Amino acid sequence: MTHIITPVILSGGSGTRLWPMSTPDAPKQFLPLTGAHSMFRLTLDRVADRARYAAPMIVCGPGHVCHVEADLAAAGITDATIIVEPAARNTAPAIALAALVAGGDDTQLLVMPSDHVMTDVTAFLRAIDAASVAVEQGALATFGIQPSGPETGYGYIAAGASFPGAAGVRGVERFVEKPALETAMAMLSAGSYMWNAGIFLMRADRYLAELAAHAPAIAAACNKAMAAPRRDGLRIHPDSAAFLTSPAVSIDYAVMERAANVVVAPVDPGWSDVGSWSALYELGAKDADGNVLSGNAIAVEASGNLVRAGAGKRVAMLGVSDLIVIAHGDDILIIPRERAQDVKTIVERL
Repeated sequence: MTHIITPVILSGGSGTRLWPMSTPDAPKQFLPLTGAHSMFRLTLDRVADRARYAAPMIVCGPGHVCHVEADLAAAGITDATIIVEPAARNTAPAIALAALVAGGDDTQLLVMPSDHVMTDVTAFLRAIDAASVAVEQGALATFGIQPSGPETGYGYIAAGASFPGAAGVRGVERFVEKPALETAMAMLSAGSYMWNAGIFLMRADRYLAELAAHAPAIAAACNKAMAAPRRDGLRIHPDSAAFLTSPAVSIDYAVMERAANVVVAPVDPGWSDVGSWSALYELGAKDADGNVLSGNAIAVEASGNLVRAGAGKRVAMLGVSDLIVIAHGDDILIIPRERAQDVKTIVERL
C-alpha cells in the first residue's frame, strides 16, 4: 500500500434497539457494550497505526462531541478533526463534508461506522490494503462480509469479475436491500453475495465527482456549507443554514448504487453491527447453560438468557429461557430474545 489513508468515522445515530442503555444522549457507540472500551474507541484503535493511517476525522452531532472528545483523549489522540453536523442528514452528506475537509483531492478516505465490532481486525486491515489498489485507480470500494446465514436485516452485494491487481477484490454487479427470507436463502446458495457492511474506501475527489453527478443537491449544499466553516480547536462547524438544505440520503442510494467502477473487497473479520440485544448475546461469553451474564446477575435452572445488571442492581432468574433482561438506571427491559428487534417499538411508545 502506497497511500496513507484518512479514517472517517461516522458517529451519528441513537441506537434505539439497545434501549435502555443506549439513548439519544448516550448512544450505543459510546458505551462499553462488548468490553472495557466503547465501540467508538475500538473503531479508533483499528486505525491507530500512523505509518498507515492519518489522523482520524469524526463526523458527529453537537450532542455527541463531548463523548467523542472524551474517547479521543483516552486514546491519546490530539490531532483528530471533529466535523460537527448541524443536524443529521444521513451518510452521503456526512461523507461529503469529510471529503471537502480532506481537500477534495486524491486522499483515500476509509469511511467506517463507529458502532461495529470486529474480532479479527488483521483480516480487515488486509482487505483495506487490497481495496486500496483499486481505489488508487479510481474505484469506489465497499467491503463485503462473508454471510453466516440468510439474514434479512442486512443489505447484500452481488460480486462480479475480479479487479486486476487487487487481491480478492471484485466488481459489484448490484446491491440488494434487505431481502425477504426466500431471496436471502437463494442468494446464499448462489455463493456470490455478501453482506453490505456499510464500510467504504474511496478517493475524496472521486466521491465528490460521483456525488455531483448523481446527487447534485447534496453536493451543492455541502459545498456551500464548507465554503467558510467556523473552526473551534479540533472542531469544524459547517454553515448550518446551507447544510440543512441538503437532502437526507445514504451513500448507498446517492452514490454507490449509481456510480461506475464500484468494487467490493470480501472480508470475514468476525463482524457485527451490534444492531440488537440478540447480537450482543451472540457475541457474549456464555456459561454452561448458554447464559450471558453481566453485573450482579444470577441464573438458576435458566438457559439462553442475556442479563445485564447495571450499577446498584441485582437480577435473579429462575426457570426461564431465551430472555433478554436489562436493568439500567430506573429502567428494566424484559423481552424474548427472538423479539430483540422490537425494542424500537417500546422506545416509540415511551
